Amino acid sequence: MPPGPEPSDAGVEGDAIGGRRAVLEALRARRPLRKILIGRTTRGGTIREILQEARRQDIAVQFVDQRRLDALLRTPHQGVVALASARPLVSVEDVLAAAHSRHEPPLVLVLDGVEDPANLGAIIRTAEGAGVHGVIIPKHRAAGLTPAVAKTAAGALEYLPVAQVTNLVRALDELKAAGLWVAGADPAAVDAYHHVRLLPPLALVMGGEGKGLSRLVREHCDILVQLPMRGRIASLNVAVATGVLLYEVVRQMATANP
Repeated sequence: MPPGPEPSDAGVEGDAIGGRRAVLEALRARRPLRKILIGRTTRGGTIREILQEARRQDIAVQFVDQRRLDALLRTPHQGVVALASARPLVSVEDVLAAAHSRHEPPLVLVLDGVEDPANLGAIIRTAEGAGVHGVIIPKHRAAGLTPAVAKTAAGALEYLPVAQVTNLVRALDELKAAGLWVAGADPAAVDAYHHVRLLPPLALVMGGEGKGLSRLVREHCDILVQLPMRGRIASLNVAVATGVLLYEVVRQMATANP
C-alpha cells in the first residue's frame, strides 16, 4: 500500500473534551474515548488520577507540546484534552454475537494499522454494504473512530459494530477459537485471491498503508492472498483492495454449493 498521511487528532466540534475535571469525569462515566493528550509540562494531582483511570481502562495517553493542545481547543484546556470516539466501541465477543443474532456464519474484517481516517471510513462503509458482521481495529498506531471517519462512513457506523483491541494477534486467536478461518492480504502471497476459497466463517485481515501486515499478524493468518497487479503500480489503496476482497467473498457466497 502507498504511504498514507499521519493520523490526525482533528475532528469536529464536540470531539475534543478539554479541562482536567471534565476529562476525569468523562473517564469515570466510561464515555468512549480514543485518546488523551496531556501537555509535557502539565502536573498536578488531577493529572495522576487521569493517568490512573486511563490505565485502568486501557485508553492511550500521549504527552504532547502545548501548541498541539491549543490547536485542538480554543477554550481553556488546563493542559489536558480527551478525544472522544464517534461511536461506542464493542468487544470481539460482541462482533461474533452480531453474526449469531443474524443466524449467519461470521464474516469479520480485521484492520492491521490503517492510519488514514478517510481510508478507515471508506472501508467501514464498504464492509457494511458487503454484509460484514463487525470490524476489529487496534488501539495503537491506527486511526480511531473520529468524526472524520464517521463522516466518510456515511452512516455505516450506525449499523456495523467496531471493536478496538490492544493486541491483534490475541484477537485473531480468539476468532480462530470461535471457528473462523483467517485470510490475510499480502502482495508477496503465492495465491491470487480469486483462486482461494474465501467463505465464512472468515476473518479477512488487511494491512495498513505503507507497511502492510505486521510480521506477527501475517504469521497468524491461515492463508495469504494477493491481488494481481498488471500495471506499473505495485499495490492498491487499502480501501480499494478491501472492497475487492470483500466482494469476492460476496461472489463466492452467492455461487457456493448449498
